[in-house]
Amino acid sequence: MIEFILNNKKVVTDAKPSMTLVDFIRENRSLKGTKIVCREGDCGACTVMVGQLSMDQSSVKYQTITSCISPLANAQGKHIVTVEGLNLSNKLNQIQQSLKDNYASQCGFCTPGFVVAMANYCLNGKAHNEQQMLDAISGNICRCTGYVAITNAAKEIVESCKEQGKKQTMEQLIEHGFIPEYFASIHQQLNEIQSKHIVSGVQIVAGGTDLYVQQADTLLHAPDLRYISLEQAQPVMIEENRCSISGLATVTDLFENPELQARIPNLQEYLRLLSSQAIRNMATVAGNFVNASPIGDMSAIFLALDATLLLANKNQSRKVKLKDFFLDYKKIDLKKGESIAKLWFDLPRSASYFNFEKVSKRKHLDIATVNTAIHIEVVENSIKQCDLSVGGVAAIPKYLSKTCEFLQGKALNSSLIEEAIAVMNTEMTPISDVRGTADYKRLLANQLFKAHFFRLFPNKMDPTGY
Repeated sequence: MIEFILNNKKVVTDAKPSMTLVDFIRENRSLKGTKIVCREGDCGACTVMVGQLSMDQSSVKYQTITSCISPLANAQGKHIVTVEGLNLSNKLNQIQQSLKDNYASQCGFCTPGFVVAMANYCLNGKAHNEQQMLDAISGNICRCTGYVAITNAAKEIVESCKEQGKKQTMEQLIEHGFIPEYFASIHQQLNEIQSKHIVSGVQIVAGGTDLYVQQADTLLHAPDLRYISLEQAQPVMIEENRCSISGLATVTDLFENPELQARIPNLQEYLRLLSSQAIRNMATVAGNFVNASPIGDMSAIFLALDATLLLANKNQSRKVKLKDFFLDYKKIDLKKGESIAKLWFDLPRSASYFNFEKVSKRKHLDIATVNTAIHIEVVENSIKQCDLSVGGVAAIPKYLSKTCEFLQGKALNSSLIEEAIAVMNTEMTPISDVRGTADYKRLLANQLFKAHFFRLFPNKMDPTGY
């Protein structure tokens, strides 16, 4: 049995835990405001809020997810909020009213997802500016309005949910008509729901953001699944110069970690290129590795950080370098019963620099055509250490060992970059596919390699040669 709160009602159901949450919401509970469009977590029409007790159970933290690629089982013990759960009894809530006043809805199919995402911004006490609101709605696609009216409404909401310059509390949001009154009782109701674990085998599903894109129908009938909660006390730990990340850490855990942001400048900028906020809330770092896509963004980032994995089963564990983890197309060094328990890497030091570049059909939130990352240490204009990765040009996320070896110990200048590109091209074997021809991908990889150095060392590069 699965037990959770759906809007203002407690739900106890024996529905299949592997069915998608959106199907349960629409078909089992006839709440049709949550829409189905892409079934890939790509459009935001199915966005819902998920409220979960904090680790000390003192409060409820809300996040958005795309319910089309989330299993019903992961709703256990949580508060699931659809657009119907945000309706007031006799008038539009403040978010709906702002969208109406700014003429921000035409066909209306995407509107429920925007309303839910904006409501989540209002409930997020740490979010207090326009950029954070744009992050909140980053995964919601509209085909009608051109977005100007929507962003105007969003900016209006940013200001209207403040009280004397500070973000309104939940009580104030209720008082001023942003959310219904029942939200005040959710904390107590969640405390009354017993924590349960749904176990029926050995295959683990955490975020499921790729599994439920590729295998939703198969998973619906699979008997050997185990769903696990992603909530952890310390998903990211930093001790001196080493960062350790839990195998269940989500991309949001990295995005919201202030110490990690300080140690890797522009980290949030890089992570915005990976996916929308709703997907970052669900997707695990380790899951991106296990997916083994040749263009996995997290794989490219952590290859350049020379990460080490701890692989574990019930009885033992072993260490594997991430650059040795990928064996062939969609083949990895993970034995039956093993999972990624954690990973770790050394953080950039004062003389070292990190950068990530990506090209995709959409600027944000899309699968890469080519991506690449670099972690380089330069002392007195000499390259002391370099770790470089590139995706989309080989059967696996590629660690460019020959290029790194070539660069090490040499003086940094424009001529060296050209020579390094020649070496890099011997390590790449791109193929033509729907994202571009082999020649196009090679060109992209070469240009993105140059982009690393123009961004990190603009004074060392000669722009006349490019």
